[in-house]
Amino acid sequence: MAAPIRVVRPADLVDADPTVGMRRQLAFAVEGLWVGLVHTDAGAVSGWHHHGEHDTGIYLLTGGMRLDFGAGGSTSVEAGPGDFVQVPPWVVHREANPGTETATAVIARSGRGEPTVNVDGPES
Repeated sequence: MAAPIRVVRPADLVDADPTVGMRRQLAFAVEGLWVGLVHTDAGAVSGWHHHGEHDTGIYLLTGGMRLDFGAGGSTSVEAGPGDFVQVPPWVVHREANPGTETATAVIARSGRGEPTVNVDGPES
């Protein structure tokens, strides 16, 4: 028999994969898939990190998000509520919330290995 369908309630989320400036909450992780939420306070800027071989999909629920990446962190994209963002494997980036309210997003990662690797910054 296949595994049963389960529901993960907000109270069941657990803090996971810390990066300075962000709070990630894990809903569930199974072989090859990580699903949860990320919260970034207004005005906060995260530490630099990448997600190893994971391909990451983000759906922004509230607030704003700016992602810095590229040589020396010189490239940026911005997203708002209702936007989807795709972060390819191994891309070193940081997330900022330029807005005045906490940004909350749903995250789904597909891949293997460590889902978050904190680093000093992108290469120049």
